[in-house]
Amino acid sequence: MFNRSRRNLASWFTLSMGSILLIFAGILYYQESIQQLEVIDLILYKKARVITSSVRYKEYQGEKRVFLKNLPVLGNNPPPEDSEIIYARWYDTKGNLKRYFGQVPHKKLNPRFAYQTLKFTNSSDITLPVIWLREITLPVQYQSELIGYLQMAMPMTRVQELLNKFLFLLISTVFIALGITSLTGWFLSGIAMQPIQLSYRQLERFTAHASHELRTPLAAILSNAQVGLLTPMEDSASKHLRLEKVAEVAKSMNTLIGNLLFLARRTGRLTPESLKEVDLRELLQQLLNSSSVKTAAKDLNLKSDLLKTPIMVRLDDELICLAVINLLSNACKYTPAGGVVELRLFRKYNQAIIEVEDNGIGIATTDLPHIFEQFYRVEQHQTNSVNGFGLGLAIAQQIIEAHNGHLSVKSELNKGSVFQIKLPL
Repeated sequence: MFNRSRRNLASWFTLSMGSILLIFAGILYYQESIQQLEVIDLILYKKARVITSSVRYKEYQGEKRVFLKNLPVLGNNPPPEDSEIIYARWYDTKGNLKRYFGQVPHKKLNPRFAYQTLKFTNSSDITLPVIWLREITLPVQYQSELIGYLQMAMPMTRVQELLNKFLFLLISTVFIALGITSLTGWFLSGIAMQPIQLSYRQLERFTAHASHELRTPLAAILSNAQVGLLTPMEDSASKHLRLEKVAEVAKSMNTLIGNLLFLARRTGRLTPESLKEVDLRELLQQLLNSSSVKTAAKDLNLKSDLLKTPIMVRLDDELICLAVINLLSNACKYTPAGGVVELRLFRKYNQAIIEVEDNGIGIATTDLPHIFEQFYRVEQHQTNSVNGFGLGLAIAQQIIEAHNGHLSVKSELNKGSVFQIKLPL
């Protein structure tokens, strides 16, 4: 129980810290992407300004014309190999293409004059990988007069490489930090659980000692009351009735103390040495033929639907019998005379399923979440009041969980209940 709580605390601590780290890493990556884009945009703008500064705009045969022959990249001289310019294009003021370098462009200018990120595929060689480009479309003016548009693009290979390295660094850092965080969470959760574990053990020892010490006087009271009941009733029957009441209460208290002692001692998972391979079908069949079950179902119709073939499960047969008896006794108590109680056993996936169904008074929806709590008893109608301490279902659940199983209930008021045990095979 404490190890499970410690694991839960460490898991939640790691999950919360991991979420914070992932959000922080995402913000860092986003900021780095923005900075890298700003760097390549600045480089692209400077290259574009170098080209536009070489544009000649003067009169020729009575009209002003733009001369592009001496431009870098777009002029007669090819660009240097290290220029990294994929393409450059010159459009006139109406958006018509006049000159270009690199990839064959559209004849009309894209009306969006801004930075863009584009995907470039070399149509002449489809084996080459896809390249992401950063494109700028820049209006060119001469003495406040628009003379054309320059469009050019550069590859984002370096930016992608830098971002990939940065992403790898972030992922590695996050995983290392998560590992350190999980170890720290496990260590801190262990420290946090120590006071709780100490208090629980003290309470457990107190319950066990108190239960053990109370058994001795109760045994003395019960034995004396039973001896008194064996004597003749003499003249007064009131003395005999009082002794009967004492014996009845002593038996009830003895049962309560035994249940408390069981709950105090049976905590956590069972040791592998206490488990053995048992045929669950044969075990339940013997249980149905026992005197305790027949007595509990004296005025009821007890049915069974057990698997036809053996079903072998590793379990503590005495504890499983106690859990099933508690469920059957509970079903018999809250089922009116003439009602039906059925015990079923079947296999589903990799689990053995035991079901105890009755058509009794059922359980209200508001009570269902609490019925496995210790000392919790459902308020019954006066005609259906049943003596008990509210420990039977808690004991059954503790036994099933100790076998790494699960106990659940479905119920509808005035229609009956179905308790289901799932045990791993």
